[in-house]
This record gives sequence, C-alpha cells and structure tokens, in this order.
Amino acid sequence: MGKTIAQKIFEKHLVDSPFPNTYVLKLDRVFCHEITTPIAINDLVDRGMDKVFDSTKIKAVIDHVTPAKDSKTAEQGKILRDWANRQGIKDFFDIGCNGVCHAIFPEKGFVRPGYTVIMGDSHTCTHGAFGAFAAGVGTTDLEVGILKGVCSFREPKSIKFVLNGTLKPGVYAKDVILFLISKIGVNGATNCVVEFTGSVIDNFGMEERMTLCNMAVEAGGTSGICYPDEKTVEYLWEFIKDEYKTKEEAAADYRQWRSDDDAVYEKVYTYDLSNLEPVCTFGYKPDQVKTVSEMKGTKVNQIYIGSCTNGRISDLRIAAEVLKGHKLAEGVRGIVSPATPDIYKQALKEGIIEIFMDAGFCVTNPTCGACLGMSNGVLANGEVCASTTNRNFNGRMGKGGMVHLMSPATAAATAISGTITNSPLFK
Repeated sequence: MGKTIAQKIFEKHLVDSPFPNTYVLKLDRVFCHEITTPIAINDLVDRGMDKVFDSTKIKAVIDHVTPAKDSKTAEQGKILRDWANRQGIKDFFDIGCNGVCHAIFPEKGFVRPGYTVIMGDSHTCTHGAFGAFAAGVGTTDLEVGILKGVCSFREPKSIKFVLNGTLKPGVYAKDVILFLISKIGVNGATNCVVEFTGSVIDNFGMEERMTLCNMAVEAGGTSGICYPDEKTVEYLWEFIKDEYKTKEEAAADYRQWRSDDDAVYEKVYTYDLSNLEPVCTFGYKPDQVKTVSEMKGTKVNQIYIGSCTNGRISDLRIAAEVLKGHKLAEGVRGIVSPATPDIYKQALKEGIIEIFMDAGFCVTNPTCGACLGMSNGVLANGEVCASTTNRNFNGRMGKGGMVHLMSPATAAATAISGTITNSPLFK
C-alpha cells in the first residue's frame, strides 16, 4: 500500500510512538510570535528550564500588534524580544524589519519540502504550500517544541482535492479555497491533512498555493499541503542554490515528497473549476459562501486588503489593477497592509502604494492587527468589512462587526462601488 506525503514526512521524522496512533516527531522549525509564545516562555522560566533545543531552528517575529498599541502588548513584545536575545535567536524580526509571520518566514526561505513545522498559530498550515507538514499547536506543545525540538501528533489521515480545469479570468486562489470550504464545511477536514492537487494547483504560483493552504484550517484541517515542483524550486532557489548543482537536481530531489499513486485517503474530492465564479462569505462561518453576484449590492463600511492570506505582492498588484484611476466610494474607508517590508518596498517601486493612496486608502505597516480585531482597522458595532483575511467569525475584526471574506480583486471593486460587486477582471 502506498503512502501519502504526510505519512512519508512522519516516517522520516519519527522519534517515538509511545501510544497507539501517537507519533512524536523531530521538528525542523519552531516559529514564534508575541501573542502565544510569551506564555510558553514564562512557564519555562518558572520551571527553571529557560533554554531552547536549537536557536538556529527557532524563528520569531512581532507581528500581531506592531507597533505595540498599549502597555500589555508592549510587554508581550518585550518578553519575546528579551528571550530571543537571551537565547541567541538570530532570526528574530523586531519592529521595523518585521512582517506577518506566514508571509515573512517563507520569504526568508525558512521552509523546505519534507519539513516539520509548528507554531502557536492556527494558520501555520500556510507553509504546507512548500510540501511541508506545518501545523498550529497549543501552548504546551509549543513549549515542548521550544525546549526539546519535538511534538506529538496523531496518525496523519489525509483527504485530497483534485482540482481540474482552467480558472476564468478574475477568479483566484481565494475564490477556490472558499468554494472548497463551502463544499465540505468547517468540520469537513477535522484532524486531517488536506492535499491540493490537479491542474489548477500545477498552474498556481507559490503565493497562490500559500493562500490555499492558509485556509485549510478553516475546514478543520491540521495542515494543507501542495506537492513541491519546479515552482517551489524557483521560489527557494536563492536559499538552496548551494545545496544543489542545478534547479533540475533540486526538483528531482523534492519529488520524493509526493503521495504515491496508491496512497489511501479518507476522502477524495474532484472538481472541475472551469466555471467557478468569484465568491465571498455571507455569515459568520467560512463555509457560508455565495457567489459575488448573489451578494451584489451589500453595503460595506470598510475595505481591508492584507493578512497572511492575501497580503503578498501578487495580491497587491491585482487590487491595484482594479483600483487604478478610481477613488473609494463616499463613506467607505480603505486599509491596505503589505505583509512584509520587502513586499512594501516592491509595491513602492511598482507604484502600487501610490495607486492605493490616490484611491484614498490608508497604507499601514505589515501587521496582523486588523484581522483579529486588535489594531489597525478594528470595526465598530454594526459595521461591515470587505476583507481579504481568513476568518469571518462573529466579532473577529471587532465586537458586533460583520466580515465578508473575498479575493483582493473583489475587495478592490467593492471599495470603488461601496457595495459588494465583481471586479472588471472577471470575464
């Protein structure tokens, strides 16, 4: 019987199996940010175990509230900062060089095919786009990971999406993942690794694959995974060029991180996406999805473009293409947050920031703040936001606020209209 990519990764990293269907894995990376990690740090200090398993494999960033908005968030940042200095963690991204964790860590080449990655953040599944097993964990698992470099998981059951066809112009990875979640529900992938395969995935670039894997958790998935290929090698080449003689050699090596043809899955879903239309959410769960045409005319108060889902340069380019020469609708405010400093700089070079500002957008530093209702774009009671983020839970971006999740193209078109509408890029 063949093996899935997750089973292959588990097999390579297995340290122990103390109980049936329980696997202790060696970790290649432990990612940290200032919201969940300080709790683990303080507990380790209290236990007299203030040390790390390997400072070169731990990467840390202040990204959720940056710069700090009050004394409490300043203290959280200080705990992480002092710990990183104390432990000699060189890959620590402080104010000024920091970005959204699931954008800046891939950008720095920290994730490779076949890796095991954990972080105290549910959207850690993003990094599965590189053919890695990447999972969000709780404080206890994070603490053990920091101290010992291991983490325990259940047997990796997998589901597979086979996505065929050619997407229409103006339909993007965000539309695809929202469509898939609507089909299987928010519990449809619970405790499973979600594989994304098919011609649609083959045609996606790495940024689009990260958008897909980012939201696997919104269907209950432990991790999302795409098979590594030549596009993966191209994205990582600057970081791996000393490890391989040629890109072809790297691609050949990475092919080991693919599921076997006779691998067994819990479920396999096959869709032809040739007729998929742009979609958005309408309620308080990510599986509550309608076509944008069905939602047309829904009024909004705020537009938010950014996050670990859709704050990358390709996302900003698409939104700017729609916005160029237009203004925000009267009474609508717009916020854009490039996900990393490098993305911000590239957007400046290409004139994208100017397009956003000319349209009336507020351009903020890289931050997660608005996505979870902590800073830089919090909604008031009764307000509605068209957002490129990943969660639309009740109160997610502010108590009493409503969030409609959508692609950057749809968000930009909605900014101009003042109501939810399809972008002119959709044909």
